[in-house]
Amino acid sequence: MAGSLPPLVEPAAELSREEVARYSRHLIIPDVGVDGQKRLKNAKVLVVGAGGLGSPALLYLAAAGVGTLGIVEFDVVDESNLQRQIIHGQSDIGRPKAESARDSIAEINPFVTVNVHQTHLSTENALEIFAGYDLIVDGTDNFATRYLVNDAAVLLGKPYVWGSIFRFEGQVSVFWEDAPNGQGLNYRDLYPEPPPPGMVPSCAEGGVLGVLCASIGSIMVTEAIKLITGIGQPLLGRLMVYDALEMSYRTIRIRKDPETKPIEGLIDYEAFCGVVSEDASAAAAGHTITALELKEKFNRGDRFTLVDVREPHEFEIVRIPGSVLIPKDRILSGEALAELPQDKQIVLHCKSGARSAEALAALHKAGFADAVHVGGGVLGWARDVDPSLPTY
Repeated sequence: MAGSLPPLVEPAAELSREEVARYSRHLIIPDVGVDGQKRLKNAKVLVVGAGGLGSPALLYLAAAGVGTLGIVEFDVVDESNLQRQIIHGQSDIGRPKAESARDSIAEINPFVTVNVHQTHLSTENALEIFAGYDLIVDGTDNFATRYLVNDAAVLLGKPYVWGSIFRFEGQVSVFWEDAPNGQGLNYRDLYPEPPPPGMVPSCAEGGVLGVLCASIGSIMVTEAIKLITGIGQPLLGRLMVYDALEMSYRTIRIRKDPETKPIEGLIDYEAFCGVVSEDASAAAAGHTITALELKEKFNRGDRFTLVDVREPHEFEIVRIPGSVLIPKDRILSGEALAELPQDKQIVLHCKSGARSAEALAALHKAGFADAVHVGGGVLGWARDVDPSLPTY
């Protein structure tokens, strides 16, 4: 288990009278005190993502008095975000998340300087953006960006707090390759390889209990405060796993993996993580139709079977009229192949096109050579054909 680490940040010269009043509940904790609060004031923390985890993290980092907060975020606020992304409100729908987050922070604490990086984090800009900060907080929800954050932090010698959430479970750890006393490790010691494409559903596919974001986001901020001020034992070398249904926290020891290759530069992370598998990409090439083309097939009276490869609870939320539900896993395992007609074209769809591309590859291998899938899935149908349908 990691011992306590030296403070990451030097203290600021002073606290103003207003700051003393604002942070008084921190100042009277002996372990934090004036010195710890001055370190928070001097700290520069970058939060990657202003979504589920970034929302509570940014609000509590601001409230705690972190002097400079950076936000990397390119997305806009969508109604489906408001179930968990509490830094945004109803009036922010359609606004850039980075701007909405900045305004909420100003309302929480006007003494915080906010730097908005309204861009996709990429191999081209990550090192330049990270260079200006003491600590990175990673609230992203995809493996490609997680590996990018890790590798950029390693190359710059910076610590970062990592969290992830899915349905009712969350995980948090601290990674810092250059930590003192030989305690250093990085994300690749825990996850040397990304999972196969399509193996781990995203929150958009699998869902997340909204309040889980607060549980995990607050732990991430606790770790950031501990690192900045040098108090307590950070989660360096430990993975904390939280199960909301059992209401249990357990920590798992992470050790430096001697097989982990040194990180010498940034790579193509989309290719490394294979956002969709090569088989799926090959199957979709030349065998993808749009939602509007599907509508034309219905209008012409073409003979085909429309198969929805999502899960039953998704089918209940919204469906394309005339579709039959056969979840993707039953197609990939082969058990559903006998249920498919041999004398009609098969048209597959899912929520947005990734799962149906995986199922399409399996159908092509099984001899359904003319099968196609709907790029954009049911979301594309709701957008382009029937906007009265709900989206999720």
